[in-house]
Amino acid sequence: MDLDKELLNAVFKISEDAIIVCDHDNKIIRANTSFNDLAGYSESEVLGRHLFKKDERNRERSFIEILSTRDEEALSWSGRVMIRRKNGEAKLSEAVSYTILDEHRTPQKRLTIIRIIPDRMAEVTGTEINPQYDPLTGLPNANLLNDRLNQATIAANREQKSVAVLLIGLDRFNMVNDGLGFEMGDLVLKEIGARFAGTIRKSDTIARFEGDRFCLVMIVASSDDSVIVAEKILKAMQTPVEVAGSEIYLTASIGISIFPADSDSGFNLLKHSESAMRHIKKSGGGGYQFYSGEMNVKAKQRIDLENSLRHAMEHNEFVLYYQPKVDIVTDKIVGAEALIRWKHPERGLVPPGDFIPVAEESGLIISIGEWVLRKACMQCLSWREKGLPSIRISINVVAPQFRSKRIVDQITETLEETGLPPHCLELEITESILMGEPLIIVETLNQLRKMGISISIDDFGTGYSSLSYLSRFPINTLKIDRAFIFDLQKNHQNAEITRAIIGLSRSLNLEVVAEGAELLEHIDFLREQGCDTVQGFFYSKPVSSDEFETLLRDGFQKV
Repeated sequence: MDLDKELLNAVFKISEDAIIVCDHDNKIIRANTSFNDLAGYSESEVLGRHLFKKDERNRERSFIEILSTRDEEALSWSGRVMIRRKNGEAKLSEAVSYTILDEHRTPQKRLTIIRIIPDRMAEVTGTEINPQYDPLTGLPNANLLNDRLNQATIAANREQKSVAVLLIGLDRFNMVNDGLGFEMGDLVLKEIGARFAGTIRKSDTIARFEGDRFCLVMIVASSDDSVIVAEKILKAMQTPVEVAGSEIYLTASIGISIFPADSDSGFNLLKHSESAMRHIKKSGGGGYQFYSGEMNVKAKQRIDLENSLRHAMEHNEFVLYYQPKVDIVTDKIVGAEALIRWKHPERGLVPPGDFIPVAEESGLIISIGEWVLRKACMQCLSWREKGLPSIRISINVVAPQFRSKRIVDQITETLEETGLPPHCLELEITESILMGEPLIIVETLNQLRKMGISISIDDFGTGYSSLSYLSRFPINTLKIDRAFIFDLQKNHQNAEITRAIIGLSRSLNLEVVAEGAELLEHIDFLREQGCDTVQGFFYSKPVSSDEFETLLRDGFQKV
């Protein structure tokens, strides 16, 4: 007789804790009496069924829903779970699970021990544990919220009142989970839920809607009532959350929709409040926003614009314009900035400010950037082959494009395909790009410089201007932002900043380009200060490739 095995069998049978043994696919192969009593199933109903909820499709075939983060590859884990009983009840529990390995350290079985948490929900909310309440915060969950919302609209309709739906999203909450861990994040959510519950009337419903989003449903006499509560919620967020000795500062974005003004459907009210919440988040968060039909119009326009962008390349709707860069001493064109334009078949010429942000958000900017690079290089080579004065072509590189792992290979391939000498290409990047991972950025820039490509810092002075990166990064040129040039003759401070940037560039042996020069006074000032190159309407606006070719032959034109 194997005494160890018999001893384990005895412990398995008499333990008050629920114990389950599963195979490698989480199918139950053995369960003790305590688990059968807890789940409310007989032994025959338990064996062969999945223990854990794996996805929505097998929810009814599982007994436990895991509420804590779990690494399925880990050999052991512990955390909160919800036991789904046969009669429909739910029990908040704690579980610990161990993986049993064979002699080859291959997972064979998993042993899980479950212990009920007595009256945990009753302590939080004074209610019994049931599937309609969020087990973490004790607040109503989305299912109960929908029911309360429907009841509120019926009551408001009868009383000729309104219903306000406030969807509350915590701003940048993922930073808490990423920085402090999910357990700390759960504690923060629990505290925030309690604060929100303290701001409402007994007749109102505050629910944990999903993740770090909460939802408040309240019957109101006017929309002003919802503003009062929204401001109370924002005020409640001003005090930091203290968790495990740490102070965590958070803000919230609140989207508000009103029944029946915005919709008579509970589903649409939630959808509209979410739209308003997203709108305030995009504006920086920490405030509230009422839903308006205009948001739907803008959202549809945004979707239409993205869809049109996806087809623009296939239909050859993009075109490059070129703005001359002129030597301020000789008045000769020494370079050109390639500027993309979109000739939309219905909207006409779409300015970059309208579609570049959409291209960045949708991920299309990478392919658009590749097109600009290839097109500009081909055009520059064409001018050289026609015997026109040799110039350097500049293209703007946005952050997603520059941080792409293929940026160096992509530029190398383009130069090889087009035959343009590397010294004829300049990349214009913004200061914000340099604020990423310094080692990777320096390595990328060094590779590009070794190829002979020039690097220019665009819009210098408007972003993260720092003297440290001017010496640390391999840069050729500083480009003074047009905002400093625009009112040089009237704004003494801008004139001093421009003078300082030019002086700094000369001391660091960097070329300096001033953009936005429109007046003779601008040119005179910049020439006097020792600026190298000027780009602006004084010499020429951005023009088509044919017009630029004429400028190269005949010289610049004044507008």
